[in-house]
Amino acid sequence: MKMSDLYAIGERIEIGSHTFTPEAIVHFASRFDPQIFHMDAEAAKHSLFGGLCASGWHSCSMWMRSFVDFWKSETARLTAEGKTPPNLGPSPGFKNLQWLRPVFAGDTISYGVTILGSRALASRPGWTLYTLACDGINQDGLPALRFESTVLALE
Repeated sequence: MKMSDLYAIGERIEIGSHTFTPEAIVHFASRFDPQIFHMDAEAAKHSLFGGLCASGWHSCSMWMRSFVDFWKSETARLTAEGKTPPNLGPSPGFKNLQWLRPVFAGDTISYGVTILGSRALASRPGWTLYTLACDGINQDGLPALRFESTVLALE
């Protein structure tokens, strides 16, 4: 089964959502991005952002968590239906990462993925390279992040 048999090219697929708590923002930032507007709510009020906000890397890591959970669920669903799901392999990379607006404490980001296109790999028969538009939209319907990714699939 091919990814393009499951999802129409150009159709956004909702993969999950995440609410960013102040505690989680500070915890992530203390380990990976210890800038003041991610670490201290009071100091963040006086920053460019005007409040405690998640690291862009935190918002991206939650996209990845959402995608992994979504694909695990889809794999189980397809298998239960007697179908053989595509075996997703690694991603050779991404480009055009944009953090479009801050993700503040209390914001809920809904994540999505859209297949933009695909091509069979001549060097690896049976493998397809998919190009994906990945995004996160806040609770007000405003885009918070987006990037273009590629992923390999054994089909």
